[in-house]
Amino acid sequence: MKPLRIGLFTDTFLPDQNGIVTSVCLLSEELRARGHHVEVVAPEFPEYFERRPDVRRISSLRYPWLPTYRLAWPTRRSFEVKYDLVHTHTPLTLGLAGARLARKWRVPHVATYHTHIEAYTHYVPGLTALNRATHLMPRVIHRLYGEADAVITPTAGMLDVLQAAGIGGAAVIPTSIDPRVLGAAPAILSPWPEGRRRLLTVGRLAREKRFDLVLGALAELPDAHLVVLGEGPEREALEAQAARLEVADRLTFVGVRPWTEIGAYYRLAELFLFASDTETQGLVLQEAQLMGVPVVAVGARGTLSGVQSGYSGFLVPPGDVAGLVTHARTLLDNRALWTRFSAQAREFGGRTTPGGVAEQVLEVYARVLGLPPGNRRPDFPVPTPPGAGGRLRNSLAYDQ
Repeated sequence: MKPLRIGLFTDTFLPDQNGIVTSVCLLSEELRARGHHVEVVAPEFPEYFERRPDVRRISSLRYPWLPTYRLAWPTRRSFEVKYDLVHTHTPLTLGLAGARLARKWRVPHVATYHTHIEAYTHYVPGLTALNRATHLMPRVIHRLYGEADAVITPTAGMLDVLQAAGIGGAAVIPTSIDPRVLGAAPAILSPWPEGRRRLLTVGRLAREKRFDLVLGALAELPDAHLVVLGEGPEREALEAQAARLEVADRLTFVGVRPWTEIGAYYRLAELFLFASDTETQGLVLQEAQLMGVPVVAVGARGTLSGVQSGYSGFLVPPGDVAGLVTHARTLLDNRALWTRFSAQAREFGGRTTPGGVAEQVLEVYARVLGLPPGNRRPDFPVPTPPGAGGRLRNSLAYDQ
């Protein structure tokens, strides 16, 4: 394939840290490594100094119902360069702008459905009630994604959502994690008190992520201490819940840490708990497993393929706090079982590599451009587990 000029449009990007940001960063790097000219189109953050020369920042406004987000406001002057292909990753102002530009320039438009939009209607006042009454969101999804030349979704669990919106034939291409970045994270001072079982959860502190269920599980694990990595609008509500459950002294909110540092937290953790039932994939599950941390999580939609239950961790039904507690206790109390699950989690988490994902995306690009498909390898190599050559610190005891 000759070098392409590709525009990756996203309404969320650095300094935000989430699955979409990770996906766009890794994809842009892999595409450039293959000789393509890539530009990431993202909102401007006034306080953030842009260091990447391949990012085009668009003037933005603070989103009133989600203060940490910026809503880009593109104009006709925002785009002097025509792309050979537009790839949108979000359905807000920049995603819509990318779709319009693709139509205007008569170039292919590829759209990735990263986010289960229907689960986020509570961020727009009145939209949840309107959707319940009118089933509006499937029509919105069809409008946003139905005109794309190709649609990608990270997991097969989201195909039914797209099909309900009248969109068929989506390509399932998982988002990957670069294990080298996680493994290279510098050592940190442990945030877990000595003598406590080390539980970790990671994500944006938002209602749909159901961290309230994780705190409910913590209340039933009296010998454990939970570290929460992330920030968001539910922070105060979670702190209040922790006080009611009398677990505040067994809970540490670390806040947001750079992605280059979070591997250190996984390295020290014994178990990863996750209760969100709205994920399209749940990249934090893959991060944990790549670092050898068994996962106990809610199994719903995207997370159903994010954990191999009974092999790299356990999945429970949505809302099942008792199930989270039971499986956490099973792994924490059985050293041999935990050791086996830790090794299997590394193997399972490493089945998809950034390079393999990029090759699959390029095949989609070739199809919509009318080019002959490349030769895709049937299997992707499993990367060397971070820390495999030395002593692993996320063992059941530090002195192993």
